[in-house]
Amino acid sequence: MNKTEWLRSLKFLLFSVSAGVIQLGADALFLEVLHFAPWLSYLLALVLSVLWNFTLNRKYTFRSASNVPVAMAKVALFYLIFTPLSTLWTAALTGDGVGWNEYVVLVATMIVNFVTEFLYDRFFVFGKSIDTAVKKKK
Repeated sequence: MNKTEWLRSLKFLLFSVSAGVIQLGADALFLEVLHFAPWLSYLLALVLSVLWNFTLNRKYTFRSASNVPVAMAKVALFYLIFTPLSTLWTAALTGDGVGWNEYVVLVATMIVNFVTEFLYDRFFVFGKSIDTAVKKKK
């Protein structure tokens, strides 16, 4: 992997960590303060973190000048699959039958999300438009 791709991966990691902090904080607020069900807390926190992560990664990681609504629609497609699956496994793993800690399930889900979304964004969402928003030096 060349230096540019290492830096791109590092940026994605750092922005994902910031989105994770937002997700954990929002999830804790919804769970502990508002007493939402774990699956609903997860779902709402996920939406907030996705919006944050998409915005930063499009502009700074992938530096894409592609059509924002098209790129967001592609990300929405990812989450149309990931969100129901992860919401279901969150409900199943935190429910009465298994009883795992909500935060353990959340962190494990966030790791799965990080890996799969990086690959999806890198090769499908922004693959052909990477670095198209970079201004050329004269």
